[in-house]
Amino acid sequence: MYDDHYGLSGRPFQLTPDPAFWFDTATHKKAMAYLGYGLSQGEGFIVITGAPGAGKTTLVGHLMETIDPERLHVIKIVTTQVEAEDLLLMVAAGLNIDGTHLAKAQLLAAIEKQLHAVARQGRRTLLIADEAQALPIESLEELRMLSNFQAGGYPLLQIFLLGQPEFRARLSDPRLDQLRQRVIAMHALEGMGADELEPYLIHRLSCVGWRGKPRFTNDAVAAIYRWSGGIPRKVNLLAGRVLLLGAIEEITSFTGADVEAVIADLEGDLAGAMPPSAPARPAPVPAPAEAAQAARDALRREVSAPAAPAAAAAPVPVVDADLAARFARLEARIEEQDAALRRVLTLMVDFIEVEDARPTRRGAAA
Repeated sequence: MYDDHYGLSGRPFQLTPDPAFWFDTATHKKAMAYLGYGLSQGEGFIVITGAPGAGKTTLVGHLMETIDPERLHVIKIVTTQVEAEDLLLMVAAGLNIDGTHLAKAQLLAAIEKQLHAVARQGRRTLLIADEAQALPIESLEELRMLSNFQAGGYPLLQIFLLGQPEFRARLSDPRLDQLRQRVIAMHALEGMGADELEPYLIHRLSCVGWRGKPRFTNDAVAAIYRWSGGIPRKVNLLAGRVLLLGAIEEITSFTGADVEAVIADLEGDLAGAMPPSAPARPAPVPAPAEAAQAARDALRREVSAPAAPAAAAAPVPVVDADLAARFARLEARIEEQDAALRRVLTLMVDFIEVEDARPTRRGAAA
């Protein structure tokens, strides 16, 4: 809608990663330098981490456009808690191996054989695992084992691991000590700087034929940065909604107030999308029969134990009138049963004392 309104050839702030909109922020330029260094080394692991929306997927897409497919065979895996055996199957599929009916030893042998075949073609193999923070420890260990495959002292496989910031904590696990020793470079993607945001907006608009309208005032840019923290996906989300507002309201120059109004709408939408918190469940009320049994057990213990001074009863909260009446009837029944039980016990004690006082028949005969 807004692209037609502003005469643009496409959506400049789409959320789907698109390498065509690549913009060299300082942090992304450094990440590309690490990736380039890793490719030049041809071995080990390169680790890139960043918050959701920081541009990891766009980074990989840009990398793919810069490499020569005649010299590098790329296997790209987007992981979502993939177990070790399934991960091996995904690697095998990337090498055009059908490992469905192969045992693990056979599958590993087939992967190694195919890596050798790729190397004989004069190509190296690069494995890129995205969302690596979801990989179990066992799966990461399988990747380390795959990195051991060599030919003539040269590794057959290089691995890039992309993940969210918690992946760094995962790598500190003692079980991954050997993998950590093979990480030759690591970089954390950050949000773009405040001075990079306006050039970023202009760059993306220019990619779709922008001719100066709409434009963002300095306070509008500052408001976008405050809300997004410079995270590209959040910038795109907010800027796209701002342009939509501009198309509806026919705005050609956005101010900070316009951006703040859209932020309020966005935060309202996000708050509405959150599920309501579950109400606290009331504590279960014992059934009358269970309560009566419990009371009788307590009474028996009281009769068999020495009497103790009566303590002030703790106040019992009344839930409602009906429940209070049920408790009153239950207490009355318990008191009746208490009195009856005490009478029976008294009679039994009297009877036993009388019987003990009588001489036995054998003693009377003597």
